[in-house]
Amino acid sequence: MVLVDQVVTFLEMTSPDQLVAGRVPPDEIVLASVGSAELELIRSTHRRVATPHHWSSLAWPEQYWRNLLAHSGTRTWIAYLGEEAIGLVQLRPRPGREVQITKFGLVPECVGRGFGGHLLTLATRLAWGLGNVGRVWLLTTSLDHPHALRNYR
Repeated sequence: MVLVDQVVTFLEMTSPDQLVAGRVPPDEIVLASVGSAELELIRSTHRRVATPHHWSSLAWPEQYWRNLLAHSGTRTWIAYLGEEAIGLVQLRPRPGREVQITKFGLVPECVGRGFGGHLLTLATRLAWGLGNVGRVWLLTTSLDHPHALRNYR
C-alpha cells in the first residue's frame, strides 16, 4: 500500500454575483446533459479526466454509478468541442440549499488550451441555475492539476 500526502481545499460561493467569469475559449464548448442511459459515455469521459489525478472515483463499480445517477439528484454534463467529448461536469444538490460540484475537469489533451476557466464558469452557472441555491461549493486536492486551485479561486 502506498500512502500519499495531499492537501484538500474547500471553496465556496454564497452568491452568483461572486462569479468571476473565465475568459472565452478559442473554440466553442457545448455542454450536453447526460443521464444513466449514457453511463458508458460518462464513465469513459470520467476515466480520461480522472486518471492523471488519481481520483478515488476511478475505482467505483458500475452499480455505484447507476445508483448515484438514479437516486441522488446528481446531474452530469459532458463538454464537447465539436463532436469530441473533452470534459465532465457533475453537480449534486445537498441539504441546506447547497450544490456541490462533485466532478469537474478536462481530458488531458485539452488542458492548457484555454478551456478550463470557461468550463468552470459554465459549471458554476449551471449550479446556481438549479434553483433556490444558497451555496455552491467544491473541493480540490493537491493531486489535481497544478492550476486547479488558482482557476477555482
